[in-house]
Amino acid sequence: MAFEDIASLSWLLVLLGFIVGTLSGFFGVGGAFIMTPALNILGFPIVYAIGTDLALMLGSSTVATLRHFRFGNVDIRLGVYMLLGTSAGVWLGKSLVFYLLASGEAETVIRLIYILLLFSLSLYMVYDYLTFIMRPHFQKNKTDTETRGTRLSRRLQQLKLAPMVKLPVSQIHQISIWVPLGIGILTGFLAAFLGVGGGFIRMPALIYGLGVPTSVAVGTDLFEIIFSSAIGTFLYAIEGKVHLAAAMTLLIGASIGAQVGSYATQHVRGMRVRLYFALTIFFAGVSVVLKQVAVWRDIPLLSTLAGYLIIGVATIMMLVIVIKLIAGLITEYKHEGQPP
Repeated sequence: MAFEDIASLSWLLVLLGFIVGTLSGFFGVGGAFIMTPALNILGFPIVYAIGTDLALMLGSSTVATLRHFRFGNVDIRLGVYMLLGTSAGVWLGKSLVFYLLASGEAETVIRLIYILLLFSLSLYMVYDYLTFIMRPHFQKNKTDTETRGTRLSRRLQQLKLAPMVKLPVSQIHQISIWVPLGIGILTGFLAAFLGVGGGFIRMPALIYGLGVPTSVAVGTDLFEIIFSSAIGTFLYAIEGKVHLAAAMTLLIGASIGAQVGSYATQHVRGMRVRLYFALTIFFAGVSVVLKQVAVWRDIPLLSTLAGYLIIGVATIMMLVIVIKLIAGLITEYKHEGQPP
């Protein structure tokens, strides 16, 4: 089926947009690692898949950011500091990519580092969750409240390198401005080097590097994605590589999904959000492994299987998020109906 025939794909694109929009609003990621292979499977050439996905991210991240802003989950001041560092990091990442391209080893090296990063992040976040639920206070109270920062974030917050800034939305009383700038440079570098939006890197970096509460990390990450996707969309659009009709169709579902995912963060505790995110990027890593094996062994079927795997995992996670939201709304309704 030709990818130009959007009318015949409309309902599928709306559903796909809803899935990615839900994950975007819930995790604070752009969803390129899901949408790009999905569009490619539907017949979009890879360059059109990337350009169209960037246009979708611009719309869905804007919708999700506005919803998170209403919940008080967007630290604009922190986002601006991070953006300044991200710009420098992106330049450094692209410079290294072009160096590797000249050597002819870019694709393999980038994919292997991508695999290592996905598995490392996911396994650490699962370890963090399991460690948390086995703590005595959790067993006693059966609550799922987030810890107050990490050892790394506490050390970084103790750095006295002027100028010092306050980030009240992120519950950070004082921190050196060089810390968010440095994290912005690192995440921007990795995003440009790996060729992804960077949300799956930035969200954990905000949590574990700065000690930002999970809900604020999600909202602030989405705020950054607005700018990064806007730049990417512009660059692809001037080359004529954005399928506008497909992007608008996807945005119909994504706009609804972004609202659902954003609202669901109000009914799912921060540590549980981290667990779901860890499981999602773990299977994303498995998908990339399958793609690399397909290249090494020249088995195209594995590449197709990798695409279907990540789409299947995304669909299951979307259903989990929707179910959690419905359960939370039912519980909230019951509590409101009880007499004081």
